[in-house]
Amino acid sequence: MNIITISQENLDKEHICCAISNNTDSQVSSKKAWMADRFAEGLVFKKGDVRGKVFIEYIPAEKAWCPIEAPGYMFINCLWVSGQFKGQGIANKLITECINDSETKGKKGLVALSSKKKMPFLSDPKYLRHKGFLLADTAQPYYELMYLPFEEKYENPCFKSCAKSAKIEEQGFVLFYSNQCPFTEKYVGLIVEIAERKGIGFRVIKHENTEQARNAPAPFTTYSLFYNGNFVTNEILSDKKFERILSNLGVI
Repeated sequence: MNIITISQENLDKEHICCAISNNTDSQVSSKKAWMADRFAEGLVFKKGDVRGKVFIEYIPAEKAWCPIEAPGYMFINCLWVSGQFKGQGIANKLITECINDSETKGKKGLVALSSKKKMPFLSDPKYLRHKGFLLADTAQPYYELMYLPFEEKYENPCFKSCAKSAKIEEQGFVLFYSNQCPFTEKYVGLIVEIAERKGIGFRVIKHENTEQARNAPAPFTTYSLFYNGNFVTNEILSDKKFERILSNLGVI
């Protein structure tokens, strides 16, 4: 399998793995627009030359859409190898590409957002530890910031204080999201419609730029749902999963 690097020049003609539909699909267009705005900030997207979810996306940590302090590091947005491509060493190949590229660019190491146990949309902690990543910091309720320093002398990255407690002051449902993941645009609208239909107060706050994301109240700025000030989930919810949460919280 060959590795392709997505750039401004080939973004329109290449599919982006987790969203394989054509460019007119809202999920694809929103993700590609987000990527186009990030290339100048150092975003790198490398993918296998296959039609499937085989890719790694990373960016200098100073520009990461994540409330962290990690100057000089490279932040992994997403590493995903799925389906028939699992178990072939492809993830190792992708992360090696990231390491080599980051070292060439003079970075101190890599940083990734993970969790105490494997969870949807977060880097697998078991895999990261297998690759030599260490625990740098934690944030409520289950987030872990993992890092791979290229030299022992480099300092630990950390979460910003705004994202440590998993609390906000606002009551009711509040959803923070961004177009970093192509799935959000469709599914945010879906659960907003459910909330409106049921007469449930539901506020959506979209991270539109790097500064907003870097000062978010939760580490996963792609999608973070709060209810009555408390963090609920980072999982991008389908209609059925949202209905289940409403029931579990006693809202319906």
